[in-house]
Amino acid sequence: MQFFKDLSLSTVTAGFVSVLVGVASSIAIVFQAALSFGATPEMLASWLWAIGIGMGLTTLVPSLWLRKPVMVAWSSSGAAVLASAGATGHFSMGEAIGAFMLSGGVIFVIGASGWFERIMRLMPMSLASALLAGVLAGFCLTGFAAAQTDLGLVLVMLAAYLLGRRLVPLYAVLICLGAAVVYTALTHGFGAQPIPAGLTVPVFVAPVFTWSAAVSLALPLFIVTMASQNMPGVAAIKACGFGDERANGGDAGIPITKILTLTGAATVVLAPFGAFSLNLSAITAAMCMGPQAHPDPARRYTAAVSCGAIYVVVGLFGATIMGALLAFPKTLVVAIAGLALMSTVANGLHTALQDSSEREAAIITFLVTLSGVVIAGIGSAFWGLLAGVCAMLVQHARRSNALRF
Repeated sequence: MQFFKDLSLSTVTAGFVSVLVGVASSIAIVFQAALSFGATPEMLASWLWAIGIGMGLTTLVPSLWLRKPVMVAWSSSGAAVLASAGATGHFSMGEAIGAFMLSGGVIFVIGASGWFERIMRLMPMSLASALLAGVLAGFCLTGFAAAQTDLGLVLVMLAAYLLGRRLVPLYAVLICLGAAVVYTALTHGFGAQPIPAGLTVPVFVAPVFTWSAAVSLALPLFIVTMASQNMPGVAAIKACGFGDERANGGDAGIPITKILTLTGAATVVLAPFGAFSLNLSAITAAMCMGPQAHPDPARRYTAAVSCGAIYVVVGLFGATIMGALLAFPKTLVVAIAGLALMSTVANGLHTALQDSSEREAAIITFLVTLSGVVIAGIGSAFWGLLAGVCAMLVQHARRSNALRF
């Protein structure tokens, strides 16, 4: 089978690191969202089952079928919105499930219509690259800032990464992760987490559809998912060379419309079990789509397949796997993410700043996105792109139509 010929240790490592970073960096927010709607321990485990199976299958199957790295994740910003709204105590779990289904249904319709992909095709490569660099640079900064709390671990990881890049570039992230695990085991040790054994049993919750939940839960979840997750996800696809304009032998690239439709449909089907949002990934996508996964773009899909397979295992053995992943120190997680994403940020900035006529708009996109500003509940990725588009329109407007002060 071609997949096993294309599979390599570096792509498996990229898949594992993607899962580790994706889960450990934001699972606490997901827990908080579930508990805010009154989730029982059984329901909480079911949420892990639903999002694990959902992300796993919508990542694994399209990647294997298309032989392109299709990456799907949950919406961290969406979970934060839900946790905030659920904290008011005005909504039951059934109403939350109904809102999840409404949001997923709207995304399905938008995906099937194709208008989102048509709009995103108009995004200049410079802005797409700047947007991706801005999203990822925050993780790189956090990774180095972790030196304030654990200088020894960060220095060991940086040294291992640089040594790996010098001697065996393909396995630099694996060497870095291995050095971090050994250092942690010899010094602080891993966190003591309760790790129950056994398969996770999904719990079905009947949806309840109310106007208040549609306005207060479904609408904000939909807006945040599209603006803060799917938009940067498309930017990642374009910036990493898997968009429609990809020049690899006329390859049409990843079909955004079909993948968006798939994530919407999967959300609707799995929402009664706790899948609040399935969407395109940006941060973990960069780990599997970039050169650190494999120098050959045609083989990077195996990183996404590996990631999807691990997510399925996380879903099936949700509590067990989650306990093991959460045992990794937070410093290790943020540091490995920062180091693994450095080359993607560098490539993104290089592409973004190449064209001098678009350079200023690109740097505005990068800086606004990096700022992390949240306005009206919408994250900085949307505002960064909007600022860059506005700057480009002003700069390239005809003099006769230019603004006069």
